[in-house]
Order: sequence, then C-alpha cells, then structure tokens
Amino acid sequence: MFVLIWSTLLFSVRVSDAETGYSAWGPTSCSYGFCNTLVEGDITAEVGLCVVIPCSFTIPYSFRLSTLVWSKCESTKPRCGDVDMIFNSRGSSRKVQVGFTGRVSLLESDVSQKNCSIIISDLKESDSGTYQLRVNGHFNGYADGFTFPQRTTVHVKGLSQKPTVTIPPLTEGRPATLTCTAPGLCSGSEPTITWTWRGRGESDAHIPGSITALMTENVAAFAKRSRSNLTFDPSAEHHGGNITCTVNFRGNVITEETKTLSVTYVKEVRITRNTSVKEGETLNLTCSVESFPPSMITWTKDFDQNIRNGTETTLQNDTFSNLLNDTEERGTATLAISNATPEDSGQYICTLTHRNNTWKESVNVTVIYMRDPVITGDSKVKGEDVLNLTCSVDSFPPSLVVWTKLGFNTNLHNGSVLQNDSGSSTLIIPDVTAEHSGHYICTAQHPDRIATTFTDVTVTWFSKILKNSGCEVQSGVLTCVCISEGFPLPAIKWPLLKDHTAYSIITTVSNYTVSSTVILKGRSNSSVECVSDNENGEAKEKLITRINSSELGERNRKALIIWMRLWRWRLIKRIHCVSDRYIMDKQQEMPRPTAKRELRLDLWQRRHEPLIWTVGQMTWTTPASISHC
Repeated sequence: MFVLIWSTLLFSVRVSDAETGYSAWGPTSCSYGFCNTLVEGDITAEVGLCVVIPCSFTIPYSFRLSTLVWSKCESTKPRCGDVDMIFNSRGSSRKVQVGFTGRVSLLESDVSQKNCSIIISDLKESDSGTYQLRVNGHFNGYADGFTFPQRTTVHVKGLSQKPTVTIPPLTEGRPATLTCTAPGLCSGSEPTITWTWRGRGESDAHIPGSITALMTENVAAFAKRSRSNLTFDPSAEHHGGNITCTVNFRGNVITEETKTLSVTYVKEVRITRNTSVKEGETLNLTCSVESFPPSMITWTKDFDQNIRNGTETTLQNDTFSNLLNDTEERGTATLAISNATPEDSGQYICTLTHRNNTWKESVNVTVIYMRDPVITGDSKVKGEDVLNLTCSVDSFPPSLVVWTKLGFNTNLHNGSVLQNDSGSSTLIIPDVTAEHSGHYICTAQHPDRIATTFTDVTVTWFSKILKNSGCEVQSGVLTCVCISEGFPLPAIKWPLLKDHTAYSIITTVSNYTVSSTVILKGRSNSSVECVSDNENGEAKEKLITRINSSELGERNRKALIIWMRLWRWRLIKRIHCVSDRYIMDKQQEMPRPTAKRELRLDLWQRRHEPLIWTVGQMTWTTPASISHC
C-alpha cells in the first residue's frame, strides 16, 4: 500500500537521467559508515502541487539517531547550515525557514525505518533549489551529527496539470451530476473549486438551478483528493455550451478544465423551400433537424413530378450530387448540384429519421436559364407575297420577345401582325414591297440577360421599265434614257448598239432603280428598244423618239423650201413638157435627129420613174405622176 501511494505521489515528478546503471533510485553514497540513497538527477514539480524527495539512509551501529533535518541552500555552498533548515523531525520550528513552516512532512514518521523521504506541499517557484539531509544523535555517548554530502535538486515550474472533469450521458429533462477532481494528491491546503457555464455566444455564468458539493477524500495521512460535484437538469439550451471547472490552490495558483456539453434532444425541423438557381451555378438544398444525436437525412427527387404515383430516386454521391453533413449538432444534410441545368428542375424530397420518427418535406427547384433566340421563316420573299418570321427563345421564366427594324426607333406594328406566345413572337407582313426589305432584329428580354439576333429580309420583284423612259433627237444626236426598277437590281441592254461602235453610255443607280443613258450620233430612229432583266425575268420596251422643238422648226422650214422648189420645177417641167411635145411632133418630120432631141427623148422615155429628193438626213420621194408629164 505504501509503494502504491508513493508511486501516485511521484506521478507529477519527472526525474532526469533516470538510467544510471545502479538502481532505480540512483547510487548510494557512504562516508564513515553513514550511507544515503537519493534519486539520481533533478526532480521537476509544479506550482500549487506537492513534490516528494525520495530518500533512504543507514547509520553506523554505534550511532544513536534522534532527529532528521532537511535543509535547502544554494548549490554553491559546500554544506547547508542551520539557517537553511526547512524541516526537523522533532517538530521544532524555531530554526525552520518561515516559508516552509507546515508545508514539509516525512512520508514515514518512524525514523527507525530508515526512510528519510519528505513531501513538500503548496509548492512555490521559490522552492526550486538543492536539498540536503542531516542526521542528529549520539555517537559513543556524545551528541553528534552527520550531514550527507549528496544533494537533490528540485525545479518548480508553472502549473500545467488540469482538473479532471467527468460528464455522464446527458438527456434533456433528466437530472445529471458532473464531477471535477483537482490535480495532485497533497496534504496541503484544500483548493477552491468552482463551476461556470458558457452558452453559445454568451458570457460565463452559473447554471440556474444547479447544486454544487465539495468533497475531500483522504488517501493517506499525507495525501488526499479534492473533488466537486455539480447536479443540474440538462436541456437543449445547454447543448453545445461549455462547462468549466476552476481549481484555485493556495497562493492564487489557478488551473481549469473546460468541456463541451452534449445533450440528447430533439428541438426543431427546418427544411429549405422553393429554391431557384441560375443555370451553371451550384444548387444547394439544406435539410436540417435541430437534434442530438443527429438525424439520418436522405434526399430524393420525384422525376415524374407526381407525389402520388411518381418515382422517387435517392440521390447518390457518385452521380451528379454531393451530400454534405454540415454540423452534427444540427443534423444537417446539404444537397449540392454543381453546374445546374434545366433538367435539374423539379421536386426534391427530404426524409429525416430520428429515434424511429420520420418526417418528409418537399421543395420545388427551378433553374433559371435562357438559350439564344432563333429566327425561323423565309427571309427572301417576292413582292406582294407575305413575310412570315418567327423568333423563339427557350428560357425560364419565359422571355419577352420584341421585333424591331434597323433605322426605326419603335417596335414594329404599322402594317404588321404580331402573334406573341410564351417565349416567341411571329412577325407577319402581307403584300410586301421594296420598303419592307431591311435588317430585322429580334430582342429577347429575360430577367437574367438580354439577347438579340437578326435576319436580313430581301423583297425581290420583276424588273420593270418606267414610263418616264424615252428618246430625243437634237442637232443630229440621238439621246435615249431607259429607267428600270427591280430587285435584284436589273441590268439594261440596248440592242441598237450591236451595230455601232461610237457611242457613250451613262448608268446611275438609286436604291432599287437603275437609269441608263445612251448617246449616239447620226441616228433618228422613230423608236428604240430598251431591255431590262434580272434573275426574276426580263422586260422590253420600245422607246418613242421625240424631236426637239427647235429642231422640228428648222426641219419644217427646209421642207417648205424643198416643196416650193419641187412645185416650181414641176411647173417649169410642165411647160417644157408641152413645148417638147410640140417640137417632137415637128421634128418627126425632119430627116436627122439632133443631140437635144435625143436628151428630150430619153426624159420622155423615163417619165414614169419617181424623183427622189434628199435634204440633210430627210428624204422625200415624188411620184412619177408628179415628176413627169
């Protein structure tokens, strides 16, 4: 029993250089028959506790022992003196240092047992130093004594040992008792033990309604154990809080131990509801029950969106979801779906089980997304047909779709029919014309973003030659202008030019109209053909030649002179004709003809041929009935 207690006392003692090769205590030192055995190396102890200096001795047979004396002095002194005394086995404290009075005692009070071990309680840092043993008695009838040269060095450091806090299982509503045991088995002053409780986010306080009791257990005459009991009723509010036991030794040496309380309870169920997330983000669904121990939680998805007849599939970690346990105290499970897609929308079910009780809660998840708008329909139409374009957007929530035309500040409405549906809009324009060609823009407005797309509408029609086309002659120069419209833009051809090399052509273009001007000298055609064609077809038109008014007056004057000359010649010719007939009749009677007669005879024979007169570029033909007799 003594060895067991001594081992317990030495629990807080650390001995340096323990392996000496002599004994567990160290070598025995003898001189003149006085032998002493101490622990080899230094002894380390802590403030506020106690330290045991193990010691045994033997004395010569002729020496009669009366007292044991322990002293503490500096290691530089060759031997401790009376002023360094800290303990006298006779109990006399007259010469004992004041600071050690009542703190030092023998482990074995019977000195005849040759056990000189002492225990020093209520340690202070100033207790560090070297300790030396002296025996006093009588040698051969004379008072004498012997101081053993061997010493023990003690180092006292700050207190590091903590009290031991014992907590039984705690259940809400059931009283429980907590125990705090002070460190060390010392016979010194009893420590003060206090309890404090700190809730989450609160300051230290005493637990309301708690009862504390301080108890001291004597292990031996020189050793005792101090403890304190705390009895209270645990609740959910105590769960997660910290309970602290503080032990205050003599000299205001304090040590404490803090434990976290775990109380079994069920308090409140919390389920995440109606959550929405943007596409590509992470969807986090948290299902929690404030309970301890934590509840078992599973997530399932109703893929058929029908609770009564739907198929529920448990979400696994190795698929597209991650189940994360947040905090054990709250019994929390988080379903994390990274890079959410529209397919992740739906109804999710959280099932919680705690102490054979089950709860089910559902949450509707919507994924907000938007695809780029798409335009369908034929953007190339013929004139007077119907333009039908549809712009649709796959999104949630549905997007607002608006049609606009480049160059117009407002939405399309005049002359247009808009058929709007959820996430789409149809643009209908009947009887399209050239003005309906252009850049049409579809704008989709979504809470997440705004997206646009466009299409170029082309209205095609046959080429047509306009009425203001025509030709004009002035000063012998023919100028023809052919104006045509159509889409694609038509090309103008002049068949007249295939036989000419000297001409000039001027072509101008405005929007969907092309104008071609040809200039040609020496022509006065009454009509000129213009040919206009594009990929839709060909148009031909004979352009009427108009004569310039001044040119026409000059021509009329020249024609009048020619006709006057013609009628003058006719009159003279008529006279000659009558005269020639007479002469010819007379000359028929003459024997030989003359040269003049032969000429007149020739004219007479050609009298039925017409006369042709040419003035400038104009030609007149005189009938034979007018030119001859």
